[in-house]
This record gives sequence, structure tokens and C-alpha cells, in this order.
Amino acid sequence: MLVHTTKRKTSVNIFFAILGAAALATLIINIGMALATRKFVFTDLNEIPSRAVVLVLGAQVHGTRLSPVLADRVRGGIRLMESGQGRKLLLSGDHGQKYYNEVNAMRLYVLANAPGIQHEDIFLDHAGFSTWDSMYRARDVFQVEELIIVTQRFHINRAVAMARSLGLDAVGYALNQEHFESRNQRFWHFREYFARVRAFLSIVVRPRPRFLGEPIPILGDGRATWN
Repeated sequence: MLVHTTKRKTSVNIFFAILGAAALATLIINIGMALATRKFVFTDLNEIPSRAVVLVLGAQVHGTRLSPVLADRVRGGIRLMESGQGRKLLLSGDHGQKYYNEVNAMRLYVLANAPGIQHEDIFLDHAGFSTWDSMYRARDVFQVEELIIVTQRFHINRAVAMARSLGLDAVGYALNQEHFESRNQRFWHFREYFARVRAFLSIVVRPRPRFLGEPIPILGDGRATWN
């Protein structure tokens, strides 16, 4: 009986040791990613260094209507383009289903709200199914070398870390998210805590995105990507 009790205690101790190690590793990854990217992340538009490409990361849409999160991102991209800090606008998102098209909704928003941006400077990445896919495809499909990534504060460190791990000269425009409900912000930060661990694994393993395809040079005419 004593032997069984001892074995049970040993198993419990091992379980909690593994759990503690995993929690510590998760914490280290989160802190390390934030520290490694903080000098590349900006909140003030006027402090962001110019780059050839402005990359706006997708989020939920309802038909052609942008969610508030995505509308903020697209407006951030428009501001960078209109200020001359970027020359090409790359809109990357999920168009994996016929009737769900983040990138076309983003394009329509830009055309309606930023008439000064030339149509040929707007590129669509229809297969930006994840942050990793968007960065990988920006490099390998659109042949981007330098970029400003536009997304909310909770997301920006992970996005910049992925981009720079792929050799991109990336900086981030961290959008203010304080106008969103507190419960939404808490949920985003909770989800992001574990998303950074997945990001770290992607950086280490370097998986190919779901789709690649033929090169579409970002220096060309973006209208070829609108279909």
C-alpha cells in the first residue's frame, strides 16, 4: 500500500513539475518576444520610419463591412500612405471561401475613403490566412524586403517578430485599442499570450504557408491582384 501511495505522489509531483516548466517557458517566450521587438514598434505616426510597403493585416468582415478592429487597421494604413511613409499598400487577409473576402472589403474601404491613393499601388493578398502566412507570402510572393506592419497593440509584437525572423526589415505601427470594451481587450491579451507561443514555434519550425504561388512583385501594378 505504501509503495502505491509513493508512486502516486511521484506521478503527481512529475505532473506539476511539467506543468510549472510549461508555464515558465510560456512566460519567457512572451517576455522575450516583447523585449526583442520593442525598438521596432511605434505608437506615434510621426516617429515611424518610412518603408516601401505598408502591410495591413486582416480581421473579421461582415460582407463588405469591416469589423471595428479591421476598420482601425485600414485607417492606419491609409494614414501611413497619405503621409508618404509607404509607397505600396498590401492588404492581407482571408479569402478562403467564395462569400468571405476580407481583402476585397479592405480594398473597397480604401477606394471609398482614400481617393489620393493610386489604384496601382493597392495590392491584395488573398491567402493571408494567418499572421505567419501573411509575412511569409509578403516575402516570397510579393517580394517585399521592407515594410510597416499595421495592427493593434496586442498583436504587433508577434507580427513584427515573425516578419523579422523571415529576414524582413519590419517595423510596426501599434494602433491604440483603448476605445474598445475592456472585456474585449482582456480577451485579446489572454488569447495573444498563447498565440505568441505558437508564433515562436513557427519561427523555429518555419512551416510553409497554406498557399504560395507565382511571384507578384510589389513594384508592379497592384490591380492585377484584385480578382
